[in-house]
Amino acid sequence: MILHIARREQWEQERAAGAYRGATLDMEGFIHCSEQQQIVGSANRFYPGQEGLVLLCIDPDLVQSEVRYEVAGDGQAYPHIYGPLNTDAVTQVVDFPPGADGRFTLPPALSA
Repeated sequence: MILHIARREQWEQERAAGAYRGATLDMEGFIHCSEQQQIVGSANRFYPGQEGLVLLCIDPDLVQSEVRYEVAGDGQAYPHIYGPLNTDAVTQVVDFPPGADGRFTLPPALSA
């Protein structure tokens, strides 16, 4: 499973159209994703205190676009989806609110 942080409203709108492009596909050429052990760090680095977020749990074997792992500035390899995400590859959508301090922790639904 790979994870993507999405704004709930954007996910719901694009899901209805059958493919999700996210905020970065058109600008950067890919959709940013993370492994489970990377997602909290990514959220705290790029989304501190932001509300209205969800985690898209994605089965990479079901993704129709190319999934490529690439090394980022922090030295870790992150999964990137090079094309639209077919919504049937999303196996679960989990609310992802920040804590009272604005920082994120792994939601209980993914901790088990």
